[in-house]
Amino acid sequence: MTDTSAIAAELRRLLPRAHAPYSGVRVAAAVEGADGRLHYGVNVENAAYPQGLCAEASAIAAAVTQGASELRRVYVTSSLPGLVWPCGGCRQKIFEFASEGCEVVSLSPEGDTGRQTIEQLLPLGFRLEPGEGRRV
Repeated sequence: MTDTSAIAAELRRLLPRAHAPYSGVRVAAAVEGADGRLHYGVNVENAAYPQGLCAEASAIAAAVTQGASELRRVYVTSSLPGLVWPCGGCRQKIFEFASEGCEVVSLSPEGDTGRQTIEQLLPLGFRLEPGEGRRV
């Protein structure tokens, strides 16, 4: 199992790199591919709000860029107190790349940890069948 405390420290280190001039909420995420490699991302807000990028989506894009096609774990933290969980859109993005039972780990600034599977966070999630536009 991956060292959660080291990942939490790296995510805290990355939080200041988030671009959050509108909400002021900084988010950092890491996704762990099937090969165990970690890929990081931060949120990037935009004045055209829907055009921003969540930290989870940023990390998934980095993973895909590096050749990952399956995720086994996702980590997320923010500048807000307490645990945070991916938004609905990011839950769908995670679900599409997730191995069965992919764990989503929320790490609070206070040191608390929450764990849910993506299936718990997105019950009855939507996935196309192979050959119907699903990734290869």
